[in-house]
Amino acid sequence: MAKENKPVVPKAKVDWQVYMKRYWQLYALLALPLLYLLIFKYIPMMYMLVAFKKYSIVQSVWEMPWAKNHGFEYFIKAFQNKNFINALRNTLVLNLLDLVIGFPAPIIFALILNELVFRKFKRVVQTIAYMPHFLSWVIIYGLALQLFAPSTGLINMLITKIGFDTIPFLNSPNHWIGTYIGLGVWQSFGWNSIIYLAAIAGINSELYEAASVDGASRFRKIWHITLPGIRPTIVVILIMNMGNILGSGFDRPFALQNNLVMDVAEVISTFVYKNGIRGLQFSLTTAVGFFQSVICLVFLLLSNWISRRLGERGIW
Repeated sequence: MAKENKPVVPKAKVDWQVYMKRYWQLYALLALPLLYLLIFKYIPMMYMLVAFKKYSIVQSVWEMPWAKNHGFEYFIKAFQNKNFINALRNTLVLNLLDLVIGFPAPIIFALILNELVFRKFKRVVQTIAYMPHFLSWVIIYGLALQLFAPSTGLINMLITKIGFDTIPFLNSPNHWIGTYIGLGVWQSFGWNSIIYLAAIAGINSELYEAASVDGASRFRKIWHITLPGIRPTIVVILIMNMGNILGSGFDRPFALQNNLVMDVAEVISTFVYKNGIRGLQFSLTTAVGFFQSVICLVFLLLSNWISRRLGERGIW
């Protein structure tokens, strides 16, 4: 009898079926996070249309009439608003200072921590450095007020006892900027150092042993082994920070700002809160948020492209 011809199943299809049969549990676990992203991240994106329409609380986003000037009415109004221009400038300046001063801090701390010999002391230092990350900015502002208040702050009381004039840490624009940046570095450098410590732990220890045999000092080991070893991590974190150069959290500037320093303390997030939620100008603040997101995306893509051109890995 002639053998019955069986249908030929493509190998790729067989491999896919075997793969899904073996790993379907992993995709099932992935379903909930994907559902969360879809419901809370992607579906709300349709309301970006509010930036191009006249907002009405009784109409859906599809029924709202388009704004003037081909939908760009509120973008034009934003750039004609002096408060927005001021907030845009302050956001850029404060984030650049955070990047210049705050970005190297966890790297330096991780390098120093890696050189500590006594493990118990190292753990104590790590714990103390991590603790500020878990404090809210309201609590940090309360601590700053107790330390830096013009007349009742501990630091200024010590300064006056020495014989010097008090320093307006929270009341003078220039001093406020320094206090703002310093508190931000203090709050985050310990926690941000974790990823650099993990990258240092992945460096081959034989490289350090070979350097010791060659008579290299600690500084030479750091410069020629540790820093090149964590350079890809530094580049990725730098690219991500560049992508947030025009973004800003709400709680930090809102907690620390006061009427005396509003010219340098008003940022985009607080501008959106005051004009959008409190002022009910939803179309205007949606346009501001849309502009902010586009600029952050441009900075992210540009910094990633530059890193790839310089031979680094980038984030994709």
